[in-house]
Amino acid sequence: MKLSTKLLLGAMTAFMLNQNVLAKEVNVDITVQELEIEIDNKGTKQMMWTFGGTIPGPVVRVKQGDTVNFNLINLKSNKQSHSMDFHAAQVDVLDEFSEIKPGKSKNYTFKANYPGVFIYHCGASAMSEHIARGMYGVIIVDPKDGYTEDYPKPDREYVNVEGDLFEAGTKPNDITMGKGWKASLINGKVFHYDPVHDSDASLTLESKPGERVRIFFVNANINESVAFHPIAGIWDRVYDNGNPKNIKYGMQTVDVAPAHGMVFDLISPKGKDTNNALVNHRMKRALNGAITVLMNHEDYDGKKGQDGNLVLREE
Repeated sequence: MKLSTKLLLGAMTAFMLNQNVLAKEVNVDITVQELEIEIDNKGTKQMMWTFGGTIPGPVVRVKQGDTVNFNLINLKSNKQSHSMDFHAAQVDVLDEFSEIKPGKSKNYTFKANYPGVFIYHCGASAMSEHIARGMYGVIIVDPKDGYTEDYPKPDREYVNVEGDLFEAGTKPNDITMGKGWKASLINGKVFHYDPVHDSDASLTLESKPGERVRIFFVNANINESVAFHPIAGIWDRVYDNGNPKNIKYGMQTVDVAPAHGMVFDLISPKGKDTNNALVNHRMKRALNGAITVLMNHEDYDGKKGQDGNLVLREE
């Protein structure tokens, strides 16, 4: 064997070993909670079904190549059977994604092979009802190569999930057909981050002027796409499914299908205070809750959107 061939094989072996060392196992435990939860800024409560007691459920963040050891716990006090469907997983829908009764748990393992931002949701029957009642969340799979010229490191990151709100007591079939629809939820609340249209709103997204703000967006609506647009801004880069290879530049409005996710980068002008409204440009949705205000100003809250603080909630 020639020396050059030996060196090449040695380099390839070292590379593969290095990739295996970098990959890790991540343990994720999520408990289903059926409970009354606030669905607007006034404190109005409605019976919802949740992962971990919040809408959306806890953000799961791993790296491409990692193995996820997942455990779903359906509390004995719950009344419904539930399941977990990770869109980042490649498994058996009839096995790993099967539903479990109250008092039971479900364990399975999957490898995060593709980078991106993916929805996870309950797949128990009727699936539309379980999702519409709040049973969804986000798993971010960071690319194995990390940040690159095509996928630069952001200054700030936020998770933004749009979902449906139906009238309490709406029957499953009516939910499926869109009857009884009431409003849009952003991270679990109507006008969650919009004090312009809701005087009870106490939170907004924030950044320093000129920063690259990255929005991990997921559409958890059961039927309708989201026309995602930054009023008074332009998406600098859009990564379809959150994959760095699927990149578009200078976009105004981008359609996000139900159960799909995208990553949106927004850069505000330097040297001046500005504001953006991140909206679903389908006006029925925007004016019924699907507006998020991003304030870009020098007095920004440095804790927002950094160090894992991706979903803003009232303390």
